[in-house]
Amino acid sequence: MPFLGNGLNVSGLIHPTGFYLIAFEKFTSINLYFIFLSLVYIITVLFNLLLIYVIASNRNLHSAKFLAVCNLAVIDVVLNSCTIPGMIKSFLVKDNFLTFDVCLLQMFTYYAFVSLESFALAVLAYDRLIAICFPLRQNSINTLLSMSCVVALTWSYTMGATLFAIVIIKRLSFCNSVRVLSYFCDYAPVFRLACNDNSLHWSVASFLSITILLGPFVFILLSYSSILVTVFRMQSVASRGKALTTCVEHLILVAVFYIPVLTIFTIGFYSSLIDPDQRVLCLSLSSCLPPVLNPIIYSFRTKEIRLRVRALFRRVPVTPSGRPVKH
Repeated sequence: MPFLGNGLNVSGLIHPTGFYLIAFEKFTSINLYFIFLSLVYIITVLFNLLLIYVIASNRNLHSAKFLAVCNLAVIDVVLNSCTIPGMIKSFLVKDNFLTFDVCLLQMFTYYAFVSLESFALAVLAYDRLIAICFPLRQNSINTLLSMSCVVALTWSYTMGATLFAIVIIKRLSFCNSVRVLSYFCDYAPVFRLACNDNSLHWSVASFLSITILLGPFVFILLSYSSILVTVFRMQSVASRGKALTTCVEHLILVAVFYIPVLTIFTIGFYSSLIDPDQRVLCLSLSSCLPPVLNPIIYSFRTKEIRLRVRALFRRVPVTPSGRPVKH
């Protein structure tokens, strides 16, 4: 694809009109994959919006635990909405061109909400840590106010760090190719196209990968190490089994999100060991699957949520504790 010569020249910097997203060119079954992604997106939106409605409309669910769950649901909807509709549109109308500003907007949205997904999983681990390791002090430590502060802090840091990373992209000149080897406006594939010094962008990407991905992942591992020690000290077999079941559900979400993402952003970012097409496929799956699995594996298996969803569809009133009212 030739360079678009009608770009902007601002203070000596060359910004193209836009970029072409080049992905999935070598996959023979790409039609089936886009049908799969369409189903994933529909389920993601329906299930997470239902979860948000159930939590928002029931005052008895306005607690620290369900604030963390609702936070994850909001992030899931936005994360899949910023990439999957664009992929489907590109497939249907064969339009893979994004203007420069739209590209940066998509880049900001994707990386901000991938980062928030990482922190949201860490927040859920924090909630489990307090509930299992400090059960007698749970209501005093993990209050709605404290959880609101934790969530607000993760949003503030993530938005600020991601905005800085995107703003410095405008300091690059793109005087050669405008072909981005990804299914969205990806950070590393974009700044690698620059024809001036991009060492700052390498440093920022490395720093954010450590603080936003590796940091929460290490916190989750340490939290569950403490949780497992506490669980195996429990005398009651029933309590031990219940605690382990909740932990396993959350750890499945952690594995589905972190293993492919950390593999791609470490091995793929610093070396060329991963084929570009395989990287795009793995990155799309690792980004799109967690938002659809989160409500199915974790949230809707929570007793309070499950009872209220059943009551909603059966139009059965429930008591403040979540039990159906018996007539």
